[in-house]
Amino acid sequence: MGKIIAVANQKGGVGKTTTSINLAASLAALDYRTLLVDADPQANATSGVGYDPKDIQNSIYECMVDGINAQDIIVPTNILPHLDLMPSHIDLVGAEVEMINLPNREEKMKEALRPLAEQYDFIIIDCSPSLGLITVNALTAAHSVIIPVQCEYFALEGLGKLLNTIKIIQSRLNTELEIEGILLTMYDVRLRLSNQVVEEVRMHFQQLAFDTIIPRNVKLSESPSFGIPVILHDAESKGSISYLNLAREIVEKNSVEATEETAEDERI
Repeated sequence: MGKIIAVANQKGGVGKTTTSINLAASLAALDYRTLLVDADPQANATSGVGYDPKDIQNSIYECMVDGINAQDIIVPTNILPHLDLMPSHIDLVGAEVEMINLPNREEKMKEALRPLAEQYDFIIIDCSPSLGLITVNALTAAHSVIIPVQCEYFALEGLGKLLNTIKIIQSRLNTELEIEGILLTMYDVRLRLSNQVVEEVRMHFQQLAFDTIIPRNVKLSESPSFGIPVILHDAESKGSISYLNLAREIVEKNSVEATEETAEDERI
């Protein structure tokens, strides 16, 4: 069974989509079968791996609202052999209203994704910057959650609300849900403030904070405009190396074996 990991924080601009795209790509580059799920109406994760959201016929919206089989929505990214995409569309904005009267509305994404866990080593869900029904669906479907926190002023603002939401979901909707880790992003070694935030997060959350810290990096900012992850834009950049290190840290933590093809290559 593959692991489903949601990347969530209701605060915008903390690096959720950047993390989702580049973590998924790094896992795929390490030969782990990976599915990137775009659960944000802005569809930035979809465009970030080379698809124009306007050209998407069926998306996660049709899967959750109309009950279309999730398998029929998945598309290959064509940029990395082990990376697939479940795309999003602006229509997802209206999904929360349309799902209000549906039975088990908080579990629609879980119904779609859990059967896919047998086909993938990792499923990474890019959540929208809110704690609405779509994000609740993602957290209900996930086995764990990564919380990106930027190394800036007000970094911990709203984090308590998110952690409280996670506790509610753990008690009522998804007893399996764990915090995979808190990921520090947008780190600038030159700024005293960045170092203070790192110290504060590690003091408060200790083992929950990842060892890997994602730095501010020009290549990370550039790669979405090319529709590719940073590992394909500049594999030697600090951003690319950091996300590869994060991927390795998650693999080691979960003790996941690579695909059979990789295992055969290693034996040879």
